[in-house]
Amino acid sequence: MAINRRMLIGKHNPILDNIEYKSPLSVGNGEFAFTVDITGLQTLYYEYNQHLTPLCTMSQWGWHTMPVNKYRDVYTMDDLEMTEYVRSDRTVTYAVDKKPGNDEVYNWLRRNPHKFNLGRLGFLYRRGRIKAEDIYNVKQTLNLYEGVIESSFMLHGEICRVKTYCHFDRDTIAVEAESELLKDGLLSIQLAFPYGSPEISGSDWSNNDAHTSKIIYYDNNQVFIERNLDTTNYYTCLRFDERTIFYQKSEHDFRMETLNKSRMAFTVTYCHNMKDNSEDCPCNRHEIPSVNQTYESSRSGWEAFWETVGIVKLYESKDKRAFELERRIILSQYQLRINCCGHLPPQETGLICNSWHGKFHLEMYPWHQAYLSLWNHPELIKPCLDWYLNILPRAIENAARNGFRGAKWPKQVAYDGIDSPSPIATLLVWQQPHIIYMLELLYKSGYIEENSEPWESYWILIKETADYMVDFVVYNESTHRYDLTPPLIPAQENHEPSSTLNPVFEVEYWRFALLLSVEWAKRMKRTKEAEEWLHVANNIADPPIKDGVYLAHENCPATYKEYNKDHPMMIAIYGLICSDRADKDIIKKTLNKVMECWDFDTTWGWDFAMLAMTATRLRLPELAIELLLMDTPNNYYVQSGHNCQIKRNDLPVYLPGNGALLLAIAMMTAGYLGCDTELPGFPKDGSWSVEYENIKPYPY
Repeated sequence: MAINRRMLIGKHNPILDNIEYKSPLSVGNGEFAFTVDITGLQTLYYEYNQHLTPLCTMSQWGWHTMPVNKYRDVYTMDDLEMTEYVRSDRTVTYAVDKKPGNDEVYNWLRRNPHKFNLGRLGFLYRRGRIKAEDIYNVKQTLNLYEGVIESSFMLHGEICRVKTYCHFDRDTIAVEAESELLKDGLLSIQLAFPYGSPEISGSDWSNNDAHTSKIIYYDNNQVFIERNLDTTNYYTCLRFDERTIFYQKSEHDFRMETLNKSRMAFTVTYCHNMKDNSEDCPCNRHEIPSVNQTYESSRSGWEAFWETVGIVKLYESKDKRAFELERRIILSQYQLRINCCGHLPPQETGLICNSWHGKFHLEMYPWHQAYLSLWNHPELIKPCLDWYLNILPRAIENAARNGFRGAKWPKQVAYDGIDSPSPIATLLVWQQPHIIYMLELLYKSGYIEENSEPWESYWILIKETADYMVDFVVYNESTHRYDLTPPLIPAQENHEPSSTLNPVFEVEYWRFALLLSVEWAKRMKRTKEAEEWLHVANNIADPPIKDGVYLAHENCPATYKEYNKDHPMMIAIYGLICSDRADKDIIKKTLNKVMECWDFDTTWGWDFAMLAMTATRLRLPELAIELLLMDTPNNYYVQSGHNCQIKRNDLPVYLPGNGALLLAIAMMTAGYLGCDTELPGFPKDGSWSVEYENIKPYPY
C-alpha cells in the first residue's frame, strides 16, 4: 500500500506557541525565500537580529557589490598581492595572506559581491514599532503540504490572523491579514529597504544615502518600486486584492493601510528587471500574481513535490528515536527545497541569511544537492551544473595562473565564480572532484542520457576537471607514485598547508573521481584522452596508515591525539565514496578509534551523516542510527527542521547537515552498490518499522 504522504507530512508541521528566536519559519521555492517571525511577517526584526537569527528576504539573483570608493568601482585579483609557495615542481601563488598595505584589496575581494536582504515587511501599531512584549497568545503553524504559514496572536486586546505563502515559480509572497485593528486604522504594514551588506543580516540600515527607492508606477491596486544600490537594480511590485492606502513615509520606508476594512490581502513580487514584454523578464505590470494565483501555485507546487519526491515512514517503529528521525527527514526536505534548489549553489545558510560574507562554498555543494538524484528529483540539480559550465572559463584561468592544465574549481565564490582570498579557501582541494561525483550521480539516476543534448557539454566539465587533477599531482621518484603535495589544506581544515602530504580522503577521492572520468571517456568513445587519468589513478600514493588505522595525512602521526577535531575525513573513504583500496578491517578500527577519542563538539552537522554512511557499509546499523541522532551541539535540529550549529553565532542554520542526512538515509534505506541487505542502515531487532518510496540505492 502506498504511503499516505499528506498524513505523514502533516504529522511534522512545525507548530510554535511561543516566540522561538532560533526557529523562524520560511516560505520559498529554491530561487527565493521569505523568513518570518511569529506574526507571519518580519515585525520583530530587531529582536530576532539580537538573537542572531536574521529575518531576511533573499533571492538567488540578489547580489550587491559595494564600490571601492567614489573614484573606483571594483578591485580584481590582479590588484591583490599573492602568497608565494615553493612546490617540488614549481613555484605557485595563492590569495592566502593579508599583506601589509594590501589589506584593503584583500578585504574588499572577500566581501564582494555578496547576497543581500531585498526588504523587510512587518506590522506597525499606531504607525510605530511593535515589540515582542506587545504580543501574546501566539500560535503559528507551517502547513508543509501546501507551503502556507498560518499565524495568530493577540495585540492590545485584539486577535490578528495572518497567512503567508510563496508562489512556487515566481519570487512572490502573498499575505492575508485579518484583524479589527486594521479596520480601526491602528494596525498597518511597513515595507522598508536596507542597503546591501555582506554581514549575516545582509542589511545595512545606516547608509540611507547610498541607495534609492522610487515609486515608478501606482494605480488602484498595483505599486512598482524601483530600487538602486550602486550597480544593482531591482524592482518590488505590490498587488492588492482591493483598494489600499499606500504611501511613502520616507526615502526607504513605505506604508500600507486599509480603508475601513478588517482584512488586507496583497502580494509582493521581487524581480531584477522589468519590461512590458513578459517574454523578456519575469516582472511586468500585467503579470504580477494575485493572492489567489500565488496560493494556487504554492498549493499545487508543493503537492506535486511531496507526491513525487522520495519519502520515508518511520512512525510505527517501537524505537522512541524513530519519530524524531522522521521529523528531521521531512523537514530537511522542505528546507532544502526552498533554500538549495536554485540556479546557483547555495550558501551554507541558503536563502535564510548570509554566511561567510554572503558567498557560497563549493566544497559543500554535494551535501546540498547530491541527495536529489536518489530522492527522485535529479532535474533540480541541472541548473547548478549549467552554472559550472558558465564559470568554466574562470576555472581554466584559475588553473593557468599557476601553470596547470584544465580547470581549478574555486571554493568560496559569488555568482561570478572568482575565488575569494582566504587563509583557507584558495588552498582547499577537495571541492575539485565534486563535479565529477555529481555528474555521475545524475547519469546513474537516468536523467542524463548518452548522446543527449547536454552530453557533450558535461563531458567538457569532466575533461577539464580531470586534466587539472592529473597535472596537480607530483610524481615521486622514490616511491614511483603520484603525490598530493604541499601547499594544500584538506577537508579537515586544521592542518598546516606547508606540511600536509597525501591527505587520506583527498588521495582516495582523486583516484575515485579519475576512475569515474575514465568511465565517462569510455561512454564518449574517447579513451585515448583518458590514458593519463587512468595511469595517475592506478599509481597515486597509498592512503597513509599507522598502527592499523588511517591517518589524516602522511605527515600526521598524531592524528588521534592532536588532530582529533573537526571533520574525521579518514572515515569518508568508505562512506561518502567507496574506495576500492579501502580495507574494511582498517576502516572498522579507524571508526572505532574515532568513536573513542574524537571531540564531537568540534564536528559539523554533516559529519554525523558521513559517519553513519560508513557505519552502514560496515553493517553496523545501530551505530549508524546513534551517529545520525548523536546529542551534540552541532547535530541539533530546531523546530523548523534546520540543522543549527549551536556553538557558532554565525550559523543559525546549516543546510549541509540537512542535505547530508538525506544522502545517508538513501543509503540506509535503499542500500548501495553491492549491498545484499534490505534496509542496511536500520537494526533488525524488530524495533524499527521502515517503509520508503521513490528512493534509489546509493550508486557508489
